[in-house]
Amino acid sequence: RLEDRGKCGRCSGALFEGKPVTLSAASFDIHTARSDLPVVVDFWAPWCGPCRMMAPQFEKAAASLEPRYRLAKLNTEDEQALAGRFNIRSIPTIAIFRQGREVARQSGAMDAASLERWVRASA
Repeated sequence: RLEDRGKCGRCSGALFEGKPVTLSAASFDIHTARSDLPVVVDFWAPWCGPCRMMAPQFEKAAASLEPRYRLAKLNTEDEQALAGRFNIRSIPTIAIFRQGREVARQSGAMDAASLERWVRASA
């Protein structure tokens, strides 16, 4: 019943807001390992021009792909240990996780339509 756009049992807030979730070291494993949905993570940095150009496209894709996929962003400057853990060498890098395991990866900026096609084909 994903199309019902469920609400949190504690706070009654929407579970899907049509925008990416911001991840940190503390929340990364919770979101990627405990979710039944594929989680699409944008590894980015504030100083990266292509990352800033892609940010609105990623947000647009989130509005289209949720609730079948959860989209999230991880700032590699703030979370350098996580970037190292996943061997992120160039940004932006988009990775898809299913039940805690990385199943696909794409480096480089994409527009919303290309990102949506890639996620649907790769997840």
